[in-house]
Parts: sequence; structure tokens; C-alpha cells
Amino acid sequence: MTQVVLGENEGIESALRRFKRQVSKAGILADVKYHKHFETPLEKRKRKAVTARRKRRMK
Repeated sequence: MTQVVLGENEGIESALRRFKRQVSKAGILADVKYHKHFETPLEKRKRKAVTARRKRRMK
């Protein structure tokens, strides 16, 4: 679970920026998109292309 603790003189904008960065690093949004019920054909092609690229890079 991602948490952001506000500093004493920290603005909400910077805290929100840190939160968004932590969420993207943790891969939460990508995981949600992967597990959603319906995937359009375009999204399916993009996902398969990315996984193929990753597999090629690992070899």
C-alpha cells in the first residue's frame, strides 16, 4: 500500500506529485488495467507487443 506523509512545511502539490510517482513505481495502475474485465483489441495488441519486447530484451 502506498502512503505519503506530509512534511511540516510541505505543500499538497508536492505531496501529490510524490504520491503519483510512488504509485507509478509500484505498478499499481498497470496492474489495475491488466486485471480489468474487458480489454479492447488495441490494448491487447499493445500489451502483447510490450511483453514480446521484454522477452526479447531478456534473451
